[in-house]
Amino acid sequence: MDAKELIARRVAREIQPGMLVNLGIGLPSLVAGFVPATSGVFFQAENGVIGLGARPPEGMEDPHLTDAGGSFVTAVPGAASIDSAMSFGLIRGGHLDVTVLGGLQVDEAGHLANWKVPGKMVPGMGGAMDLVTGAGRVIVAMQHVAKGEPKIVPQCTLPLTALRRVDLVITDLAVIAPTPSGLVLQERAPGVDLDQIRAATAAHLVIPEEVPEMTRPGGRHSPGNCFGKG
Repeated sequence: MDAKELIARRVAREIQPGMLVNLGIGLPSLVAGFVPATSGVFFQAENGVIGLGARPPEGMEDPHLTDAGGSFVTAVPGAASIDSAMSFGLIRGGHLDVTVLGGLQVDEAGHLANWKVPGKMVPGMGGAMDLVTGAGRVIVAMQHVAKGEPKIVPQCTLPLTALRRVDLVITDLAVIAPTPSGLVLQERAPGVDLDQIRAATAAHLVIPEEVPEMTRPGGRHSPGNCFGKG
C-alpha cells in the first residue's frame, strides 16, 4: 500500500464505535474509508455535516454532499445537515471525541503547525485552531518527511496552530506519542527499522527497548455500505 493509505489505515484503528470524529482536509479524509459504516462512528465536518461516509464510487458523486475541503463524500444512516454555527459549537464545546488533522510540523513539545507557510497565500486557519483546542483527542496524520526535510522537529519554525500538545502522531514511518517527557516512539511501520526513523526525524525521540511493528490494519470498507447519490 502507499504511504497515505498506510497512515489512514493505522489512524482508523484509533477510532472506536460510537465516537464523534472530525477529519481534516487531505490525508485525514481518507480515514473514513477504513471505518465500517455500521460501527456507529459519526464523522463531522466544519461545513455543517454529521455522519460523513467514505468517498463515493466514481459517477455517484452528489455535488451537495462534500467535506470541509470540498471533496465528495457519502453519508451514513442517521446523518444530519446542520449550520456552521452549530458545527463550531460542537467543536468549541468539547463534544468531539477525536480530530484527525494533517501537519506541516510537530515539535518535541508536541506542538502542531499545520495551517500556514510564511510567504504563501492561504484562505485562513479554518477550524484547525478550534479543533486542536476543543477536541477530546488530537491525532496528527502526516508523512514523516516532505521535500527531503523532516517534519518532526526540535521546535516548530512555522506558525503554531495552538499551544495544546497533540496526543498522537501517525506517519508513514512511525507512531509517536508526545508526552511531558518528550516524543515517545511507540511503533515502527512495516519493514522500517529504528535507524531509518532516526535519520528522518530532526527532533529527539524517546525510544523504548522494544518498539513493535505496526499491526497491519484490515481492508477497505466499501462505500456501498453508506448512502450516496442514487
